[in-house]
Amino acid sequence: MKILLVYPRYPNTFWSFHHAVRVSSKRAAFPPLGLLTVGSMLPREWGKKLIDMNVSNLTDSDILWADYVFISAMVVQRESVKDVVQKCKRLGTKMVAGGPLFTCESEEFEVIDHLVLDEAEITLPLFLENLSSGNTRHIYTSQERPDITKTPIPMWPLIDMKKYTAMSVQYSRGCPFDCDFCNIAVLNGRNVRTKSRDQIMGELDALHNRGWRSDVFIVDDNFIGKKRKLKEEILPAMVDWQQSRKYPFSLSTQVSINLADDEELVRLLVTAGFNRVFIGIESSNEESLVECNKRQNEHRDIVASVKKLQNNGLQVQAGFILGFDSDPVSIFKSQIKLVKQSGIVMAMVGLLNAPRGTRLYQRMADEKRLTEEKATGDNTDCSMNFVPKMDRATLVSGYKEVLTNLYSPKQYYYRIKMFLKEYRPQRRKAISQLKWWHVWAWIRSMWFLGVTDPGRIYYWRFVLYTLMRRPRSFLLSMTLAVYGFHFWTVTRKLQYS
Repeated sequence: MKILLVYPRYPNTFWSFHHAVRVSSKRAAFPPLGLLTVGSMLPREWGKKLIDMNVSNLTDSDILWADYVFISAMVVQRESVKDVVQKCKRLGTKMVAGGPLFTCESEEFEVIDHLVLDEAEITLPLFLENLSSGNTRHIYTSQERPDITKTPIPMWPLIDMKKYTAMSVQYSRGCPFDCDFCNIAVLNGRNVRTKSRDQIMGELDALHNRGWRSDVFIVDDNFIGKKRKLKEEILPAMVDWQQSRKYPFSLSTQVSINLADDEELVRLLVTAGFNRVFIGIESSNEESLVECNKRQNEHRDIVASVKKLQNNGLQVQAGFILGFDSDPVSIFKSQIKLVKQSGIVMAMVGLLNAPRGTRLYQRMADEKRLTEEKATGDNTDCSMNFVPKMDRATLVSGYKEVLTNLYSPKQYYYRIKMFLKEYRPQRRKAISQLKWWHVWAWIRSMWFLGVTDPGRIYYWRFVLYTLMRRPRSFLLSMTLAVYGFHFWTVTRKLQYS
């Protein structure tokens, strides 16, 4: 068999980092970890190629080479998926599809030959077994949750690592919390399943052996879902691994805000080389947190929790949501105030949507508030798949006001300064984090941000501030500036929509 693994293109969204990677001369932020793992699950003797459409074009000759095209995608890649499917149908190549988009919306893709849904460790072997006997089905699905200690190391030789800004590793699946708008529990369950210590060390070794010496994103839905195992097994092993190799990796992950309550865990994370965490903060309005069952955020001083993490060496990136039934009209100003006070530089703000299978989706269905509009997964396109309690025009207008305020160059650089005043990174002997592409990105950023961008005056003021006041944070500051260029380029389109 010859298998072509295809990862469809992302639209230009908040998390695509399209404009940022363009400045750094990379092609994409992260590789398609799911497809790389599926590649390792296929028979070793089969021929395999991977096309990440965020990095290279998918050609007719690529499709004609293959016996099967395997497609994996998230909801935000839906439109690109349609293009891939149309191409495969035109050329007569059979398709196999899986991943979050197809698992949640399988009925939308009847044209695909085989839908291998849910978690591949369970459903893919069934498909492969049927394929060998010539008796395949259209849909493979299972509610069984696999033991991920048997999940193989991703097939890294399928990609050119130099085209990405970061690599990815998965340690766990599932989240112990049950926010009503989140489909993590639908896709991966609430019981947190983890890989073994030896597995994680093996995955780090695999990246290290291929010459990777930069950022690694631990992609877990909630990395601290099982704190005891992290503190007793995983993080001590990661500390030893990083120290023995002079910290070749800069680590980041996703956690819940209750991380701030565990000083020992914070210390271990930072010692292991973590310097960024993404947290779902969602709202400054307590009633909205209660409404969506975001219990870990209730009755908490969010600003104090964020600053505590910053003081201990963790940059906090955060997600915010507008459109809860409990949101007052004042929510827009209070969200802006919360982001500014906390010094959160990268604040993803989106309108609330109800993913299929969630409790929010069921409630909207019961209340007959669902619309024909589909959730796009794009956090900046003003789409909503239900009728909000707040007047829709008021909500969208306020949402645009929040984004254009937070991502004006003046306000963005202000937040970086606020963050740097609180940030206390752990100083350690490490393999130099300065790469040639950082230098090239700095040169290109001077053109993009310092010459052609309307906010160039704020850029040069920020460069001077960093050189004079925070010289040891210059690389981090310029990296955040390049991210800012992406964010305000994306959000500017809202002014004309």
